[in-house]
Amino acid sequence: MANQAPPLHRFDPLGCDPALVSAVRAFGSEQVVDSLGTLAAEAGSETAREHGRLANENPPVLHTHDRYGNRVDEVEFHPSWHWLMSRAVAHGLHAAPWAGGPHAHLRRAAAFTLWAQAEAGHGCPISMTYAAVPALRHAPDLAARFEPGLLSPVYDPGLREPTGKAGLLAGMSMTEKQGGSDVRANTTTATKRADGTYSLVGHKWFTSAPMNDLFLTLAQAPGGLTCFLLPRVLPDGTRNALRIQRLKDKLGNKSNASAELEYTGATAWPIGDEGRGVRTIIEMVTMTRLDCVLGSTANIRAALSEAAHHANHRTAFGTLLRTQPAMAAVLADLALESEAATILAMRLATEVDNTKVDNGAGPLLRIALPAAKFYICKRAPTIVAEALECLGGNGYVEESGLPRLYREAPLMSIWEGSGNVTALDVLRAITKEPSTVDTLSQELATTAGTDPRLDTAVKALEAEIRAAEPARARRLAELITLCLQGSLLIRHIPEVADAFLASRLDGSGRVLGTLPPGVHTKTLVERVTPNTP
Repeated sequence: MANQAPPLHRFDPLGCDPALVSAVRAFGSEQVVDSLGTLAAEAGSETAREHGRLANENPPVLHTHDRYGNRVDEVEFHPSWHWLMSRAVAHGLHAAPWAGGPHAHLRRAAAFTLWAQAEAGHGCPISMTYAAVPALRHAPDLAARFEPGLLSPVYDPGLREPTGKAGLLAGMSMTEKQGGSDVRANTTTATKRADGTYSLVGHKWFTSAPMNDLFLTLAQAPGGLTCFLLPRVLPDGTRNALRIQRLKDKLGNKSNASAELEYTGATAWPIGDEGRGVRTIIEMVTMTRLDCVLGSTANIRAALSEAAHHANHRTAFGTLLRTQPAMAAVLADLALESEAATILAMRLATEVDNTKVDNGAGPLLRIALPAAKFYICKRAPTIVAEALECLGGNGYVEESGLPRLYREAPLMSIWEGSGNVTALDVLRAITKEPSTVDTLSQELATTAGTDPRLDTAVKALEAEIRAAEPARARRLAELITLCLQGSLLIRHIPEVADAFLASRLDGSGRVLGTLPPGVHTKTLVERVTPNTP
């Protein structure tokens, strides 16, 4: 094909991801690895990749009224969106792990990372449904009523009374234009009615997937900021007083609808006590932040696959690109970033299996998750941009798929708390919950003395913790992440650990592809290059 790489179709994203296999095997079992095979094959299929393309090239359309002038507030999605959603739900990527089972959250995290490589936007309603369950359990009656639908493997789109549907999806509607991340500044009001429900009035600035069946939302009740469950359709079959004012025209995430909502006396049920809204919603934030880490890990891996595949087929100056020393150094550096992100993401998912999250996240999650969310999500745009450049001009063309990955990359860093918010959450965990520091220290102590570069970094981290202050919160989050990644790689992927420590902790250059001498780039590249028929 005149020195053009063939399309990356019919490849196995699990087969070229040894870090993911090693992590799932180390934290779970060989049986969990085997259970991912069918999903991985589908994620790498030409069918899934084409549906991903079509869903983004045909974004959702808002219909506020029908032909007769009646208010309907419906969003129309392309059939490819529904295909992707149906398969994600059937694979149990939404709320299935809450039904229990060994390594359920680890398996789901690995599956989500594989599946999101096909298309990222539809992961938003999948993720929010996953995150809604532990928060909903603060209201046992509501959980008993709606949790079976949320756990169902059936995708059942359309606005109907929730308990009559074969499957449900949940969303979250928190952000208001005057507050952003400061949800305590929300002005939406909640007035209690005689029947125990509340009437909500207010405006929500960002609500993704507005066609979901149920929403967790925050409003100011007489007793303070409170969490509520708000259905799109009421028990009597009528539509709730929720108006979709407009859809956001976003940089990326084009397949997914993000909307401004207006509550005009919308009916909602309280979740938890009045004034306890932030505490109630925190479990949902924990889970969505985990999915931000998984989403960025998936995006990085997808971009790496495209770059490695291109270099494996394109020749320059008479030899394959992947054999050119400068290109091999770049690809190897991208691979290091992907493998380090993957091992940490799976370790955090394992902590969900180890913790009863609906009673509060464990100490490692409270400190390491916001740190990882800060660092890995912050790195994604840089990594994807470098991967795009590996394709040269072809990577800058929409048909390559890299521009879509590039536009998607900044989102995970913004969603669920942008960089400063998550870094300050790390600082808050350290100052308010000293047990988080103890748990982090115990985790890092498992590799104490095994490598002087990591030991030096851990000492620097300990100094940052002792001098913790807001101006240094980003450095603190960065060091936590790098130390954890280095420690995990030493323990579980030793063949990659030395190159990571040499390049990330030993004063290497800040530009990707500036690896120190002695790094075996050929081996690093070969282990992550997709095999195609």
